[in-house]
Amino acid sequence: MDALAMAQQGEQRTVAVILAGGSGQRMGLSTPKQLLKIAGKTILEHTLSVFEDAPDIDEIIILMNPGFLQDAAQCVEKAGCKKVTAVLPGGTSRNATTQLALDALADHPADTTSVLFHDAVRPLLSQRIIRDCVAALREHRAVDVAIPSADTIIQVDGDVIVDVPPRGSLRRGQTPQGFRLSVIRAAYENAWQDENFEATDDCSVVLRYLPGTPIYVVPGDEHNMKVTEPVDMFIADKLFQLAPTDTPTLTEDQFAEALAGKTVVVFGASQGIGATVAELAQGFGARVFGYSRGATRTHVERPDDVAAALAQAYSATGRVDHVVNTAGILRIGRLDAIDPEAIEEALRINYLAPIHIARAAFPYLAKSRGQLLLYTSSSYTRGRADYSLYSSAKAATVNLTQALADEWSGDGVRINCINPERTSTPMRTAAFGQEPPHTLLSADQVARTSLSVLLSDLTGQVIDVRREDPLAGGTSG
Repeated sequence: MDALAMAQQGEQRTVAVILAGGSGQRMGLSTPKQLLKIAGKTILEHTLSVFEDAPDIDEIIILMNPGFLQDAAQCVEKAGCKKVTAVLPGGTSRNATTQLALDALADHPADTTSVLFHDAVRPLLSQRIIRDCVAALREHRAVDVAIPSADTIIQVDGDVIVDVPPRGSLRRGQTPQGFRLSVIRAAYENAWQDENFEATDDCSVVLRYLPGTPIYVVPGDEHNMKVTEPVDMFIADKLFQLAPTDTPTLTEDQFAEALAGKTVVVFGASQGIGATVAELAQGFGARVFGYSRGATRTHVERPDDVAAALAQAYSATGRVDHVVNTAGILRIGRLDAIDPEAIEEALRINYLAPIHIARAAFPYLAKSRGQLLLYTSSSYTRGRADYSLYSSAKAATVNLTQALADEWSGDGVRINCINPERTSTPMRTAAFGQEPPHTLLSADQVARTSLSVLLSDLTGQVIDVRREDPLAGGTSG
């Protein structure tokens, strides 16, 4: 029995309606802003993924700018959305678009269906907000999402202030806005009888045309921003880049089942995180090929060495499923005081090597639909004095990850980036000496997360690995 049939028999069902009818005119664009790319994916793809991953959402309907329906369908396919049941042309106004969505839901039972209307250009919506909205609709008939205003709000007549409302009673509205289907249908039926009907959002329609219906307010989130102006693109891109991704967790049996018979190539496998990744993967049944400067004379900064290593692994097993690069060096000091040869070496190993490995690994990973795993550092988010070479190269690795995830998506090749905090490795000890063990991650923790990510469907993500101590921080290595 499908979900709609279950709803028709009295079980609750929640439909997310993605409002993507914007034209991008406020940004001066010829393409709708929901089709612009942030962190390697279109804004629409990001938004769809949020609802696709939400357990409480049963169905997704997209109302798209009529001239870009095919683009929206491609976004659905790229995002791997199974819950999308329709991609429909939107109207010429917000109200007309909502009515078109209600028309599309004509066969849904009004008493057992809830609807969440969400702006496609709010791609940073959290799962917490979705859960809270769905939970609130079990007790309330209408729900809004809002956050307190940190700014004083003024009321003007022309360019003159006429009132300053008390800030404590004011909120800034966001989406989703949620309703029991019977409520939003009734509100719009009443609204269309008003020849002057016009509203900027759906809660306004319920408030005005279905008086006496309480609208419960769910706390929103500052990150749940709407991408409207050009500066919003920059802010949203940075927020995506800095946002941690939940780490998939696997049991020992799941690791063994997923890795049995797979070929894993690890660069930087002689010590630290790389050695532990290789050891764990081999213990779970993978065929592991570990390469390093010391053990195999493999220099990751040399394209020929990288190509030869991958060819060797493929020749021996007939496949390469996962490629991991943990190789790196840490040069600390003022840029003007570092020897030019040391600068070149650091850039070759920390920046160019991931590029060489990605280029050489792609043909093998395209055959196996596998994954490339790179490593960054918590210092990538902001350059620090004495870490200019290391931090900038690690920031480049993050951008490389996001760019290649987009480039390779059509080939089924995934690429992710692990961002561990301070980790107990020989490289770190050489740079900082002995440190209290409780202040550092273990290489085993990072390696287990690495394997979990390798076996996940994630791509283009930066996965934080943190100790449970919320005050932990510093430069990883």
